[in-house]
Amino acid sequence: MDIHEYQGKEILASYGVRIQRGIVANNPAEAVAAAEQLTAETGTSWYVIKAQVHAGGRGKGGGVKLAKNLDQVSEIAGQIIGMQLITPQTPPEGKKVSTVLVAEDVYYPGETEVSEFYVSVLLNRATGRNMIMYSTEGGMDIEEVAENTPHLIFTEEIDPAVGLQGFQARKIAFNFGLSGNAFKEMVKFIDSLYNAYIGCDASMFEINPVLKTSDNKILAVDAKVNIDDNSLFRQPKYAAMRDIREENPIEVEAKEVGLNYVDLDGTVGCMVNGAGLAMATMDLIKYAGFEPANFLDVGGTADAKRVETAFRIILKDPAVKAILINIFGGIVRCDRVAQGVVDAYKNMGDSIKVPIIVRLQGTNAEIAKELIDNSGMPILSAVQFQEAADQVKAALS
Repeated sequence: MDIHEYQGKEILASYGVRIQRGIVANNPAEAVAAAEQLTAETGTSWYVIKAQVHAGGRGKGGGVKLAKNLDQVSEIAGQIIGMQLITPQTPPEGKKVSTVLVAEDVYYPGETEVSEFYVSVLLNRATGRNMIMYSTEGGMDIEEVAENTPHLIFTEEIDPAVGLQGFQARKIAFNFGLSGNAFKEMVKFIDSLYNAYIGCDASMFEINPVLKTSDNKILAVDAKVNIDDNSLFRQPKYAAMRDIREENPIEVEAKEVGLNYVDLDGTVGCMVNGAGLAMATMDLIKYAGFEPANFLDVGGTADAKRVETAFRIILKDPAVKAILINIFGGIVRCDRVAQGVVDAYKNMGDSIKVPIIVRLQGTNAEIAKELIDNSGMPILSAVQFQEAADQVKAALS
């Protein structure tokens, strides 16, 4: 579950991480009031207006701007709120901005030069351990840094038996070239950041940039946070941070009815039971020369009602030109699934305007094929994987 920057900063602050302070606003008047409050609390006279959407690269899309007075705060907030923000991490049509974060200016002049760093905490799937990834090249796209200057990216793996050790935090601060108070602050920052990552069951905490201010303070200027969906049952206060306006509406609807659905860019809709078979089915579609339109796991119960619900979810995507149903009848009998498909097709009438290919294997698969073939419905049946691929190809040719 992705959350907004301001929510990620709230989590960080609760674990003792120093942050760039800010206040959320829903309209220009609230933005001006937020700026006035920030001036009273922090003394700042310049303000950073940041679009709050679940995407990186907001600055490149015009979603992060500096305001040097209250009039500019109102003007810039009015420009950003309501805009369709397009970044490399948004859909082509962009994302609508509903709120902005009015933040204090932390790039003030002082005794030393300001420095920007990159720090993230995430799981290294190759080793099964959490790791801290960091770079001196903060403020830039980490993908570009990895491609052009990979020697500037460092990692520190954490042993799950003992957790983050003090020498590891000090090593990171040393590699950043810090000394004195900035060194001590960075050690504390890394320790608190890792505690926040563990404490809120995050799957990723990305801070870009981590800033060394001109007076040698270390703080988080940004926060991109993803919380593990599987942990939300024990993290109700973080579950409440979910903003469904930022999520794909079809995926939200599917989740509400208990379907595991992920929207993709292809033209062949998939309805499968079991994640492994679903992945194999997507490979099958690509092998046939097409692209899957979704990942959809209907689970162990594929009765008529559930199949009909799955049909309706898949058909909400206008790009779908055919639907491939691939069910292995282990827990559920194939004939029950076949009857469910037929009944769902009858119930939906003319709303299904694309070819349906059904492959059923397992318990009572032969009976299921007879049910499909004798239903009088324009449903194509298959037995083998290759046969299903050929049916998809024929239907879309």
